[in-house]
Amino acid sequence: MDGKHPTVASLNGIVAAAHPQAALAGARLLAEGGNAFDAAAATAAALNVVEPYMSGLAGMGMATCRIAAAKRIRTLDFVTRVPSRFPQGKFKERTELARGAQGCGTPGNLAGWCELVRAYGRKTLAEVLAPAIKLAHDGFPLAEYNVATINEVNAEFGRTRPDLFSDWASLYMNGAKRVGLGDVLRQPALARTLEAIASEGAGYLYGGALGRAMVAKSEKSGGCLSLGDLETVEPRWLDPIASSYRRLKVHTLPPPAESFQYLLTLRILDGVEFGKFERNGVDHLDTMYRAIRLAAGVRIAKNNPDPEMLHALLGDDEVDRLRRRLHDGKPIEGPTEQYIAPQPVSMAHEHTTSFSSADREGNAVCITQSLGSPFGCGVVVPEHGICLNNFLNWGEVVPGGRNHLMPKAELALPLAPSIATRDDELVLVLGTPGSYGICQTQTQVMVQHLDYALPLQDAIDAPRARLWDGRRVQIEARLPTATLDSLRARGHEIDTPLAWTMAVGGMHGITRNPQTGVLAGACDPRRDGFVAAI
Repeated sequence: MDGKHPTVASLNGIVAAAHPQAALAGARLLAEGGNAFDAAAATAAALNVVEPYMSGLAGMGMATCRIAAAKRIRTLDFVTRVPSRFPQGKFKERTELARGAQGCGTPGNLAGWCELVRAYGRKTLAEVLAPAIKLAHDGFPLAEYNVATINEVNAEFGRTRPDLFSDWASLYMNGAKRVGLGDVLRQPALARTLEAIASEGAGYLYGGALGRAMVAKSEKSGGCLSLGDLETVEPRWLDPIASSYRRLKVHTLPPPAESFQYLLTLRILDGVEFGKFERNGVDHLDTMYRAIRLAAGVRIAKNNPDPEMLHALLGDDEVDRLRRRLHDGKPIEGPTEQYIAPQPVSMAHEHTTSFSSADREGNAVCITQSLGSPFGCGVVVPEHGICLNNFLNWGEVVPGGRNHLMPKAELALPLAPSIATRDDELVLVLGTPGSYGICQTQTQVMVQHLDYALPLQDAIDAPRARLWDGRRVQIEARLPTATLDSLRARGHEIDTPLAWTMAVGGMHGITRNPQTGVLAGACDPRRDGFVAAI
């Protein structure tokens, strides 16, 4: 209506994801009597098929979950440790880990999906994987973002990585030079792999035939993955960290995840009266960007804090100090990415996906998962239809950092799937991809939704920004020139390359009315987003 997305709502169950077929796979499980946990795992597996560049079973991820029967929030960490044979000191630059098996970390996604089903699901693993198996076997028509990403990587590998190209193209190009909208991608090898997992369980990877094939391919290609690494994978249930914002309690991942930046930004902004500011006006945006940059600086300097340090970072004294800096009028310059010293400007080249599910009982799951970069490290196991991740590219190879790559070390990643409650009742499920922009995007949408009372879909559609190191702010070019000029006058280096850009994430979320139980989904037009309800 009036050029806007319709509201997709339900009393029974809903899934919001970055591809229609994946959202429908999750909704199918809800319709067949499954709950939000079954739906989340089914959606995740289907995304392996329809977004093979984003989040296959050989990737990593994290989930924030609400268990309705206990009115409890838990997080599930399926980001694995650095492989035990990682050659510490060998690499001088992160870019050396971007492509090739040397950047591959131990897969965690499949273990996470299986644990969600085991711990809280109602369906069998075979039932949960059935939609993904069918999609892989029958094939699916490529949508817009499928076409753009596959062709982009096809050009990259054909030009710069002929060692990766042949095996990769055998899985994703169907013998063509380019793919087009409506082409059908069939993945029979992946279908067989998923069928084996449905029959044998996660052990097919973690110690079984798939794991042995992955390790063999990794070793042949110069990687450090071992069977021992796979056999020790165990997803971890952890208590969330939480903070209040506008009468909501926002729960997200504890360290080593870097999502405390998100909560710290909300803590800073909880003292701001946005009602005094015009929505999307200079005061609104300037204040928000300043708070984001301040919190990012704290996250970088104090990454992976222990519980005592985390308590102090989110405490009143630190928040009051940051609020004084927020309002002092002086330009704020500093890092937002990974390092204390600003790095050369680069465009986002991270490919992650985030999706949400909820059911009529009040169970909810928000997952953010990835392969790292598009098609991960680019190394595939063609006989199994699997692409390996490049998550070691997210660590620091130079000693002295707080995310330094050492054998068996934890990886600190900027994931922040969140669930918000009011009086212990589920209200909001919200997550996004975007690498170090994740906590930025979460904050911007929360302000639009809570402070300016926009429906969640409108809040996601609103123009967003990605803050980079220094003073650079990449803003979607849908704001008045006068507003952009005023932001420049306040010290922001404004860049407006596109009206819509994936650099600001791809958010998918669900709201719930505690009084009526109505669930409403929202999806991001910056991806092939879709909401499916039953």
